Amino acid sequence: MKTSIATVSISGDLREKLAAIAAAGFDGIEIFEQDFIAFDGTPRDVGAMVRDHGLTIDLFQPFRDFEGLPEPQRSRAFDRAERKFDLMQELGTEMMLVCSSVHPQALGGIDRMAADYRELGERAEKRGLRVGFEALAWGHHVNDHRDAWEVVRRADHPNTGLILDSFHTLARRIDPDTIRQIPADRIFFVQLADAPQIEMDLFYWSRHFRNMPGEGDLDVTGFMRAVAATGYDGPLSLEIFNDQFRGGSPRAIAVDGHRSLIYLMDQVRRAEPEVRIEVPDMPPRIRSDGVEFVEFAASHTEAEALGRMLRTMGFTRAGQHIAKDVTLWRQGGINVVVNTEPEGFAHSAYLMHGLSICDIGLRVEDAAATVARARALGADTFNQPKGPEELDIPAIRGVGGGVMHFIDLKGELARVWEIEFRDAGEDDGVRDAGLTRIDHVAQTMNYEEMLTWTLFYTAIFAVEKAPMVDVVDPGGLVRSRAIESADGALRLTLNGAETHRTLAGRFVAESFGSSVQHLAFQTADIFATARALTENGFAPLELPGNYFDDVQARFGLAPEMTARLRAANILYDEDADGAFFQIYSRPFGEGMFFEIVERRGNYGGYGAPNAPYRIAAQKRAMRPNDIPRQ
Repeated sequence: MKTSIATVSISGDLREKLAAIAAAGFDGIEIFEQDFIAFDGTPRDVGAMVRDHGLTIDLFQPFRDFEGLPEPQRSRAFDRAERKFDLMQELGTEMMLVCSSVHPQALGGIDRMAADYRELGERAEKRGLRVGFEALAWGHHVNDHRDAWEVVRRADHPNTGLILDSFHTLARRIDPDTIRQIPADRIFFVQLADAPQIEMDLFYWSRHFRNMPGEGDLDVTGFMRAVAATGYDGPLSLEIFNDQFRGGSPRAIAVDGHRSLIYLMDQVRRAEPEVRIEVPDMPPRIRSDGVEFVEFAASHTEAEALGRMLRTMGFTRAGQHIAKDVTLWRQGGINVVVNTEPEGFAHSAYLMHGLSICDIGLRVEDAAATVARARALGADTFNQPKGPEELDIPAIRGVGGGVMHFIDLKGELARVWEIEFRDAGEDDGVRDAGLTRIDHVAQTMNYEEMLTWTLFYTAIFAVEKAPMVDVVDPGGLVRSRAIESADGALRLTLNGAETHRTLAGRFVAESFGSSVQHLAFQTADIFATARALTENGFAPLELPGNYFDDVQARFGLAPEMTARLRAANILYDEDADGAFFQIYSRPFGEGMFFEIVERRGNYGGYGAPNAPYRIAAQKRAMRPNDIPRQ
């Protein structure tokens, strides 16, 4: 599989773009004319620079408004094409993309257009070049790949072929299986892009909202399955127009792009096993049985304060690491690790972010397979020195600078707590609060990073992304999206902050990019848990009386139920499938907090309607240095 990307897809000048594209592992580029024109070098300089990066120029684009023109515009179009052929030969590329015309004087007509492409093919052949015809979704006479193919078929010239673009096909809701009848040798090039499903002008949608395959809502996999079934074995190229990407990190966007192509073709290979597809061998997407542990990086002072808070929530100090200053807190199936080591990764994370969750451990079917898949998709493995009795737990670097460890039931990994931790011997009379498991991990990032996080998780793990939800903060909007397994065993929420005035934005700014802002613990009986929390001295987030009056009216709750919610500061939501209860801790550190939830029936949400009231209460409760940094 040869991977390529249009230079327009990422930010920076041409030198920056090429460096990022090469570092991400691409084989070639589509050189977008605007990038070339803005460069302060000759075409030969550009060609040499591309090749010095180990890349090829797979396509020159775009050539616009060519076919179906009356005279004298037709002759001028051929003159323009000859000048572009001159340029291509200097650059060292042999294929040009010609997009369907939007010229107001274009006449249309399949045979007229075919004659133009036959002549263009003849001219290209004399120079050892090829031309590809692409149907723009907004083309005046050709806006469907089936019509473009008919033009190419009637042109009947070996140097004129078809260029397919997933966005143009899928945006017009054209059945991609119609591609399966096209001969592979007549498909010269394939461009790929995804997009969120938005009802808007096709041109505006295309120019501002495209994203990487797997980041949007279009059936790019179905499109590529149809292409692969033809036997096409040429370059697979990304052509992305996205306002966020234009202002993002070239290297980060390029890495996402390469990952998206590998992930896409792995899906296609599994769905079309009879088709030969060259893609790195990797295990299928990994099923996770949930969060095995979370690890806090902390100072000794913060660890003591965090320990006091955990006790009020019913956690006991269950173990001390055999060789490190690391403490294990446990309740039910929840393991919270607090690391105060003066060196190592956790200490580095603390120096950068302050009190923070630096490591998430997931239970998986096969830890080694998880790392193998992650590596095939461009993730970096993580290792640090270990003592003689410590286990070598497979791990990768996650997005946002954190680490993810993987624990399965094979061999010694299943006994990690028994092997690496000694019983702390502590029984301080803390009442168990009935917390059973981690319901979800809530990660916060800048909004422009959300697509990166989404692609990372969905490419590696057997999870799906839920629709985006707008969370209303008094200081602005936060975009939220859940990533979850089908059985709900693994739930992550991604919260994209657009401004530092929101609670999420302040957290990102104050913690210098730390990702996990809160943990949600699950209970089977929220009211029993609330009583235990009170006995343990837990300080819940206090909610205004107006909230409970509104809840009673909105859901028609019995006065007795409302009184119970009010007394324990429990938030409530319901949908057609069940009910949801939430208790929040007061904020600590740089804006972190805990949540306790009960899900009744098949409620599948996260209490989004309660977010504005919860956030307002949290902002009132925020005090600087709730847990002082040492």
